[in-house]
Amino acid sequence: MNKYEIMFVVRPDMEEAEIRKTAEDMKKVLTDAKANILEEKPMGQRELAYEVRKFTTGYYYLFVVEATPEAEEEFKRVARINESLLRHIVVKVED
Repeated sequence: MNKYEIMFVVRPDMEEAEIRKTAEDMKKVLTDAKANILEEKPMGQRELAYEVRKFTTGYYYLFVVEATPEAEEEFKRVARINESLLRHIVVKVED
């Protein structure tokens, strides 16, 4: 299993409960793929470096996980089709 840092940005025009549910749904994608969540850090609403889909802010989340490459690919697949997410990035952490 590899260690990954996963950051994603949720649209700011949603209700707070919907934002939390989106983060939980993304976490469930990882846990369903047998990934271990080592750290989960909601970072709150922050300014984006540039406008994305007419939004200038977004709700940031950071997950540190141990996962297989297949789990990482599944997360990226779901993140690409989830319209609640503005951006996501997955970085493999070298120990």
